[in-house]
Amino acid sequence: MSKLRLILLAALAAFIPMTAGAQDLDMEEYLFGHISDAYEWHIATWKGSEIAIPLPCIIIDGGVHAFSSEHLAHGGEHDGYRIARKGEAHEGKIVRASDGTRPLDISITKNVLGLLFDSVLLVALILLCARWYRRHDVLKEAPRGIAGLLEPVIVMVEQDVIKDAVGPEYRRFSPYLLTAFFFILINNIMGIFPIFPGGANITGNIAVTLTLALFTFAMVNLFGNKHYWKDILWPDVPVFLKAIPIMPVIEIIGMFTKPFSLMIRLFANMLAGHIMLLSTIAVIFLTAKMGPVLNGSLGFVSVIFGIFLDCLELLVAFIQAYVFTMLSSVFIGLAHQHPEKETN
Repeated sequence: MSKLRLILLAALAAFIPMTAGAQDLDMEEYLFGHISDAYEWHIATWKGSEIAIPLPCIIIDGGVHAFSSEHLAHGGEHDGYRIARKGEAHEGKIVRASDGTRPLDISITKNVLGLLFDSVLLVALILLCARWYRRHDVLKEAPRGIAGLLEPVIVMVEQDVIKDAVGPEYRRFSPYLLTAFFFILINNIMGIFPIFPGGANITGNIAVTLTLALFTFAMVNLFGNKHYWKDILWPDVPVFLKAIPIMPVIEIIGMFTKPFSLMIRLFANMLAGHIMLLSTIAVIFLTAKMGPVLNGSLGFVSVIFGIFLDCLELLVAFIQAYVFTMLSSVFIGLAHQHPEKETN
């Protein structure tokens, strides 16, 4: 369930307190149930029944086993597989029903489906933008539509970020860096979009941010010039620091800490935004048994603050895409310095 939908439901819950017999809110299940991956796409709960889209489960285990996730819903078992229950090893993942071990799982989960949709959306936006430029003379006509929306952002990111950080060779790396920027931006925005196919916590998934960081790591180290490698393996420091070697080890460690920082920064900021909003809305349900006056007043404050946080998330969505692109550009630029040109 996406964050905006939670706000709308919370607004109703603020004025319709739980009855005295209502169950206490399980905060762990409440928080991690919304931010974690799943084998189905939960849409809403209506009159106690869950409305969800079942997704295909694909298991490679002595052959290919493909079936719908609805067979595993509510603790079900199918074809010798089930979803590990709370407290078990591999909790929330498909395991063998016989011994609880994990097979090779390439299922289309909620995050995978969201990732595929957002990638198709990104490609469609870029192709529509390119289509406008093929059909119009930009020297005689200002961009309109998708082209008019994307061009200022593309120019800003390329000229003010990529060009300044990378240097004269920036055009070689602009396609990757611009792709990374818009990929992160679209996934961030879709994560706070209230209606399917929005609401997937993609950039709050560390596997996704790890992959992005590895792409930057490859761009830096595969295309770094000889001066970059010289500064790592034989830096300009006293000989004894290189002979031991202290500085080369530190520099090599630094090669890996840079992409690690990219991964953690994006993952932590986007995940924190989801948790902050969910925690704010949870106040409504946690105070449900304290009476309608206290529950209603705190619920109203919680909804207002939740709306503010959601608007703030729109800004954070852009900032995190911008920061990731900027730092990636800086790291690539550092790998393409030419000290001899600077001294001449």
